[in-house]
Amino acid sequence: MSEKNYLHQFDHPIRLADCPTDPPTGIDDDKVKDLTKDLAKELGKLNNVLMAEKKHSVLVVLQGMDASGKDGAVENVFHYCTPSNLQTYSYKKPTELEFAHDFLWRVHQQCPAKGEIGIFIRSHYEDVLIQRVHGWIDEKRVKARMDAINAFENLLQFDNNTLIFKFFLHISYEQQEKELKQREVELDKMWKHNPNDWKERECWSDYMRCYEDVLNNSTIPWTIVPVDKRWYRDYVILKTLVDKLSSVGMEYPGLPKGL
Repeated sequence: MSEKNYLHQFDHPIRLADCPTDPPTGIDDDKVKDLTKDLAKELGKLNNVLMAEKKHSVLVVLQGMDASGKDGAVENVFHYCTPSNLQTYSYKKPTELEFAHDFLWRVHQQCPAKGEIGIFIRSHYEDVLIQRVHGWIDEKRVKARMDAINAFENLLQFDNNTLIFKFFLHISYEQQEKELKQREVELDKMWKHNPNDWKERECWSDYMRCYEDVLNNSTIPWTIVPVDKRWYRDYVILKTLVDKLSSVGMEYPGLPKGL
């Protein structure tokens, strides 16, 4: 199996029930792990060029159900990147001040400047996911917010040279249960335990419906990442980032003119 065939391909419209959460069959996991390490080092080099050139910014969006591995992905994928050039923001319940503004107000402030990589752990899509699942907003507002999100991302892309990568971390219902149970018994994971995660799990089918809507109605496409095997999650994210960043022609600027 060639390296390019390690990646799943998905048709449109996307139905998550048809999208596997495991790697392709017959995959050589040892080879993929070696490739992943090489890709992580290459991303580190590309990050240095990005930082020096200051012509592009990079926004990485990580969305997924609880225990889909968002924090682990950040740790492994960006392992060789310069820490000072990474801006990571985790979206939680809005503060009182944030609630007093439009839903994108708090998001725009966290977007990366040219030369930076910004990583959103959850993102502006929470406002058309959890709020929709629980009926806190009506369908008219959902449509308006999706239109606003598409316009916002296009603004970042075309006005600030932002390269936007959106990853949906696709975990199976069964694997999520295993991960949540581990948080109850494994000491190094207990700090992540939140009883409300089990409550949200009861809304699984509603979340899948809302996620499908987001995936099928976004102007900038998503990468669906099978995450039941964490090593494959890291590979897919890294391969996507490195392939794109290698193709935009970034260069070190050299010495300033006149020196």
